[in-house]
Amino acid sequence: MSLEIKVPPVGESITEVVLSRWVKNDGEAVEMDEVIAELESDKATFELTAEQAGTLKIVAAEGDTLAIGAVVCSIETGGAAAPKAEAPAAVEEKVAVAADKQAAAPVAEKTGDSYATGTPSPAAGKILAEKGVDAASVNGSGVDGRITKEDALNAAKPAAAPAPAAKPAAVSAPIVPGSRNERREKMSPLRKTVAKRLVAVKNETAMLTTFNEVNMKPIMDLRGKYKDQFKEKHGVGLGFMSFFTKAVCEAMKDFPAVNARIDGDAVIFNDFVDISIAVSAPKGLVVPIIRNAESMTLAQIEKSVIELATKARDSKLTIEEMTGGTFTITNGGVFGSMMSTPIINAPQSAILGMHNIIERPIAEKGEVVVRPMMYLALSYDHRIIDGRESVGFLVRVKQLLEDPARLLLGV
Repeated sequence: MSLEIKVPPVGESITEVVLSRWVKNDGEAVEMDEVIAELESDKATFELTAEQAGTLKIVAAEGDTLAIGAVVCSIETGGAAAPKAEAPAAVEEKVAVAADKQAAAPVAEKTGDSYATGTPSPAAGKILAEKGVDAASVNGSGVDGRITKEDALNAAKPAAAPAPAAKPAAVSAPIVPGSRNERREKMSPLRKTVAKRLVAVKNETAMLTTFNEVNMKPIMDLRGKYKDQFKEKHGVGLGFMSFFTKAVCEAMKDFPAVNARIDGDAVIFNDFVDISIAVSAPKGLVVPIIRNAESMTLAQIEKSVIELATKARDSKLTIEEMTGGTFTITNGGVFGSMMSTPIINAPQSAILGMHNIIERPIAEKGEVVVRPMMYLALSYDHRIIDGRESVGFLVRVKQLLEDPARLLLGV
């Protein structure tokens, strides 16, 4: 009996997937609910499991693009799985044992000689073995050519064969200066989707970017003072992302349009804040979501960030964890970026870009001092957010970050 395994529905907007990797091999025995392959859509990676126990028969190859409902493989029951090939070491061992047995077995007849010819006596055999002399190289003087004890004592140990000359190391072909090699790689579903959405955002929104800078010394001093107690109590480190998330949520109370979106000829305002955190994953950029960030503590935000980032690196994010979001935060500073203009994550209306922290001289109370400074960039859809709102929002975020007590007092 054979059961076909088809591509399951993985989301309303997903019509096809790519077979990225076979976990099991063709002809291999599988158990029920055992993972047999990995499927990749334009949003996430999914595991394909066996729906019954049996022998796997592969239909689709790695890299194939499959429609939802297409046959990926079949599982046959009622027959044993194909026997596994023996390891090379085991085969060599069996061959060696067989050869030893064949060498040790008495030869029934030799052309022109009797059985005794070249056969050592028990005493002679022991001496030859101790001296490491092959009996075939000794001429026996006993009856019918048998090798006697005296023959063994007089036998000389063969000279060691000279070691073969070492082969010269292979010389790799020199790299020709000015070579113009090319290679062609198929775009992954995730990369194709990202490309289409980014182009659509540039073409369909009135995107504009405003900049500001923030003095990170107050937050860095606060982290340095309480990071040990914070980690001991909450089991997680105190990072920058939680402060920025809280600052964004507070600023949106004064500028709700930044947390809104356009739907046809209407504007949808949200009384909650779902923050999309841009994370670099092995297969591309993904944006998992921290739901209801406005009601979370710093510790809860840090735990959510670590959990989502870990899932992203392991390709374990679900579609639900990446669907939605009302505002996005992206941190190019982890890669060394000093300034950028992030692109809006549609259908959202704004995105905040963080950058690296650089010590720079600034004027403070009439004096030039060196402070750890970070540039902030807010890209926004000018159709729904005016310049006053965008600049006011970014200034409010700056105020909250430079005076972290405001985050706790809400002032």
